[in-house]
Amino acid sequence: MQRIRAVGREAAAKKYDILSAMMAHALTGDPHDQRLVLRLMALITTRYNWQSDELTIGQREIARLWCVDERTVKREMARLRVLGWIIVKRQGARGRVSVLGLDLDRILLDTRPAWPNIGPDYVARMGSETEPAGTGAAPADTTVVPFRRPEIAAEAGLWGAARALLAAEDRALFDAWFAGLADGGVEQGCLTLIAPSRFHAAYLRTHLIERLRIAVRRAGGHVAQIRIEAG
Repeated sequence: MQRIRAVGREAAAKKYDILSAMMAHALTGDPHDQRLVLRLMALITTRYNWQSDELTIGQREIARLWCVDERTVKREMARLRVLGWIIVKRQGARGRVSVLGLDLDRILLDTRPAWPNIGPDYVARMGSETEPAGTGAAPADTTVVPFRRPEIAAEAGLWGAARALLAAEDRALFDAWFAGLADGGVEQGCLTLIAPSRFHAAYLRTHLIERLRIAVRRAGGHVAQIRIEAG
């Protein structure tokens, strides 16, 4: 998936598409998830700068907008960070609020299962927007019976649970980069993963470390660091 930015000549349409994806995703969830997404959409529509990818607003202002107390704001913003939907671009200090950003790629990846509820035209449009150039689906060959890959079940341990989430999220990416990782265990707040080669380890550190962090957080892991070593 390429980096999504709602800027340029078609910026307005892209903004509506992203908000529509969030809306459709929320409507498939339980009331808690619906409220969380609605609260984020309120921040986006009132305070988010699409051009610079910056959300700058204090907890007191958020509490007033959401009609909640500041403790609820802290809890809900923490949930959004765990999901990977919100990232901290610059930590607040000396009376200045933190500068936050949105990971639009992550949002679109998580909301993708709900896109068909909007309509086939939306799926076709967003599919072409989020696939890298040159990777469009080739016409189906009806003479070939597709091979159904077995699902990856969650295994014991933090990495066992995280790898199942990664496989369910994007099986092709999982097979290429995550399936070959071995669990090196957790020690002093650091999860160690063993890659098949130095190139493999370097690629993961450079391009996919954030996706690994999100999967580990969603698996319930509270580690401060993920270290990738070559086997």
